[in-house]
Amino acid sequence: MKTLILALAGSTALTAPALADMLELEKDVLTFGFIKLTDMAPLAVAYEQGFFDDEGLFVTLEAQANWKVLLDGVIDGTLDGAHMLAGQPLAATIGYGTEAHIITPFSMDLNGNGITLSNEVWEMMKPNLPRDADGRIAHPISASYLKPVIEDFNAKGKPFNMGMVFPVSTHNYELRYWLAAGGINPGYYSPENVTGQIAAEAFLSVTPPPQMPATLEAGTISGYCVGEPWNQQAVFKGIGVPVITDYEIWKNNPEKVFGITAGFAEENPNTTRAVVKALIRAAMWLDENGNANRAEAVEILSRPDYVGADPEVIANSMTGTFEYEPGDKRDVPDFNVFFRYNATYPFYSDAVWYLTQMRRWGQIDEAKPDSWYDEVARSVYKPEIYLEAAKMLVDEGLADAADFPWDSDGYKAPTPAEDIIDGIPFDGKTPNAYIDSLPIGLKAGQTVVGSAVQG
Repeated sequence: MKTLILALAGSTALTAPALADMLELEKDVLTFGFIKLTDMAPLAVAYEQGFFDDEGLFVTLEAQANWKVLLDGVIDGTLDGAHMLAGQPLAATIGYGTEAHIITPFSMDLNGNGITLSNEVWEMMKPNLPRDADGRIAHPISASYLKPVIEDFNAKGKPFNMGMVFPVSTHNYELRYWLAAGGINPGYYSPENVTGQIAAEAFLSVTPPPQMPATLEAGTISGYCVGEPWNQQAVFKGIGVPVITDYEIWKNNPEKVFGITAGFAEENPNTTRAVVKALIRAAMWLDENGNANRAEAVEILSRPDYVGADPEVIANSMTGTFEYEPGDKRDVPDFNVFFRYNATYPFYSDAVWYLTQMRRWGQIDEAKPDSWYDEVARSVYKPEIYLEAAKMLVDEGLADAADFPWDSDGYKAPTPAEDIIDGIPFDGKTPNAYIDSLPIGLKAGQTVVGSAVQG
């Protein structure tokens, strides 16, 4: 694996304000991990644009084989931090799977995922889909149109298999959300059965992101939920059709985070602030001037050291468009958001949503009071570190104070019904009421026992 070594010496990117306010770093040689997805962009940009350099950080970026290897690397110290699934720090902290206290002082992006179905499934669904005034397929597409396809598979004795990237991934929860909103049960977890397929009508299993298109082409799965560029890759290869983006499932939903151990943050507070400063600047660069830098970002991400996909494939979503059926390219300017809408601020309410989905599907096997959700969110998401870093950037003249939510209590305003595909609003301050409002999923007092929901 080729590593990327960022050298401070000889840099021309160091600014006078940054020099004047250089933090006294506890550790300046760092290794960060990532998975080959376009939403790792803040790390790549912070490296390539010299933002790590400006903070006196010598950084190596290393691609990881899968999400488990990445998480294990952060826990055992092989990696100092990483591009992570938002569910990973939460799951680790509450002891679901690997147990370790992981925190996040920085949210990496909003949106960025899609759900792709095989050509076979698409052709079975397509005749029944509504069309808009221009004769194009109307979006968003409800999973209710997938129900007859699953019934047809079952009648032929075939399970309907779909891929997602990890049990506590956004992709798992978004795919489940879409299916359930269309009346399809994606199955439950229990302490004894962690497949997530208990009572399932569609069977979800783990496939690493870069392997999604090949697994779909091989017929092992009939669809998947993944980040870019692996939905657009299916379009370019002619093997599948993306049917919905996560922006259409939940407008401006949180995606990846930057994760470090709580121990690292405690031992290296200035280094942690310096890293967050660099990442905030990278996110700003990615979104500034109406995404004017996205073409350059595409070129960076297409390199083998980062995502390694063709620039045309990455650009299909990264530059504000998204292609569904081949030739049906539509404007989706917020498909990838890195800074606007306070995308980088680690909101407690984002953490609470992930925890509600873990409870909904049985990964959290017993009901918890609302206070528990708040406590876990506060133990993992660290807006105070983020705001310290942001204030330094403002003081250095590198950021605008108006771009940061200084007075936030850590909770976003409730997401309105019209911004979510099932029309059910989400308020992070009332997680149990939200869970109980969802038609498919565990409710208060319910548990999964054997192959059935009880309570």
